[in-house]
Amino acid sequence: MSGIYLHIPFCKQACHYCDFHFSTSMGLKEQTVQAIARELELRQEYLQGQPVHTIYFGGGTPSLLNQQELQLLLATIKQLFIVSENAEITLEANPDDLTPAKLQELRAAGINRLSIGLQSFHAPHLRMMNRAHSAAESLQCVKDAQAAGFDNITVDLIYGIPAPDHSIWHRDLETLFSLGVPHVSCYGLTIEPDTALGRWSKKGKFTPAEDEYTAQQFEILLEQMNRHGYVQYEISNFSLPGHESKHNSNYWRGVHYLGVGPSAHSFNGPSRQYNVSHNKKYVDAIAQGQVPFELEELTPADQANDYLLTSLRTIWGCDLHKISQDYGYDFRLSYAPYLQELQDKDLARIEEEVLYLTDKGKLLADQITLELFVE
Repeated sequence: MSGIYLHIPFCKQACHYCDFHFSTSMGLKEQTVQAIARELELRQEYLQGQPVHTIYFGGGTPSLLNQQELQLLLATIKQLFIVSENAEITLEANPDDLTPAKLQELRAAGINRLSIGLQSFHAPHLRMMNRAHSAAESLQCVKDAQAAGFDNITVDLIYGIPAPDHSIWHRDLETLFSLGVPHVSCYGLTIEPDTALGRWSKKGKFTPAEDEYTAQQFEILLEQMNRHGYVQYEISNFSLPGHESKHNSNYWRGVHYLGVGPSAHSFNGPSRQYNVSHNKKYVDAIAQGQVPFELEELTPADQANDYLLTSLRTIWGCDLHKISQDYGYDFRLSYAPYLQELQDKDLARIEEEVLYLTDKGKLLADQITLELFVE
């Protein structure tokens, strides 16, 4: 079992919080799509014949691709790889792109799951983040997608946006639940240095929310998701039973995947690859029959830390026996005092050799993971 990720590095405009690789110039769009198709050919042996169960168009803004471009990439994948008959094929989309006509194009191209970047239903927050869509489009695009026959939909929301109280966040959640989507990803607003918000924060033009405020919104999120029947199967991801993202779940479980396109990452167990984050350099290299990437060989310690980092964030927890057997590190012995401390403070529990974070522990997930990292 494996997956394929395609990075589509184009956006209409730059969101003020985003530090992913993208370009707002469409000059190289057609050439980049052709280059991605060619990279798939150059790297068809990477997955070593493993069946592909998930395909994910990320970015950037993949909804900027037209039907022909999508069909080219999907046809290339199906020609070169063994694709499962019921493969999950996800496309990230911005609300302003999802017209009824566009939705029909996406269905015709073979997309069966949409990931819609709503971020908020509150107009001032959308403007602050420099989103290209309106609050009305946030609502309407989901309804249009459902009317077009998409029943496998996930939406993104952002919390921790500075406000006098939590009333806006409560209203955003109420609106979300009224739509009845089966999957939701929620992320705390992160201020990255090389973004508009990062630069404004450094100059004193923007004041991020206090950690306590953001933690309170996360706790509100957990309570509301639980009340509406959503399972928190990963710290930032919630689904109705049976609607977990197969593609992202595979990331967290260490399943191998091939990433194609500028800045895309790949993973095959003993190594990772990182494509160059530069559209022209990428296109030029592929034209010469070369994939421009950096290779990182993973030591047993690296692999143990990767597994720890991803598994602790999930409902499936971190299998301590697996770390011992596969990577050679006995956590129960090496970290016995710290593991006991986590349990005494109700931050974690251990059941049948699996370490799980509690709701309280999830608030400190990064800190706990760092304490457990193998050096």
